[in-house]
Amino acid sequence: MNVAYVALGANIGDRTHYLRKALEEINRVPTMRITSVSSIYETEPVGFDTDAYFLNMAIALETDEHAEGLLAKLQGIEQQLDRVRNNERYSSRTIDLDILLFNEENIEKNALCIPHPRMHERAFVLAPMSEIAPNVKMPTTGRSLKQIMDAMPERLKKGVLLWRRQGQAEEFGLFES
Repeated sequence: MNVAYVALGANIGDRTHYLRKALEEINRVPTMRITSVSSIYETEPVGFDTDAYFLNMAIALETDEHAEGLLAKLQGIEQQLDRVRNNERYSSRTIDLDILLFNEENIEKNALCIPHPRMHERAFVLAPMSEIAPNVKMPTTGRSLKQIMDAMPERLKKGVLLWRRQGQAEEFGLFES
C-alpha cells in the first residue's frame, strides 16, 4: 500500500462544490482511500493575476496505484470536474489536484515530479499539509513539513487564511463513524 499526499485547489465557480466533488470522486476509486483531510484555506493566487481567490486543502490517501497511475486517475477527475488545461503554467481552474508526496520517493518522470517542486515555497500547500502530516519529512531535505512551514517568512504566509476548520471529512461524508 502506498501513501500519497495530494493538494486540492479551486478558484472558479462554486469552489466548495468542486472541492467536495473532487473528494467524492477520489473516494469512489476502488484503489484509493482518503485517510485524512485538512482544513480549507482561502488564498491569494500565486504566479498570475486574477481577483479569484483559491480555496486550498490537502489530503492523505492510501492507494494501490503507482505514482503514474495515481496521476492519471487524478487528472481524469480534474477533467470530469471541468478542468480546462491550457498552455499557461498558472491559470484559474475549477479544480487542481497535485501529488505532493508519494511514500518517501523522489520521482522525475515525464510530467511527474515528486516531491512537488515548489511545495516547500508555498504556504497555501504547507499550511494544510502541516495539519495532516506535520512530522512527515521532505525526501529532498529531511526537514519536517512543520519545520519548513515554521521557517517560512511571514510575508509568504500573509495571503493564506483559514476558511473552514479541519473536520471536513465528516461534513463531506467520506468516512463512516
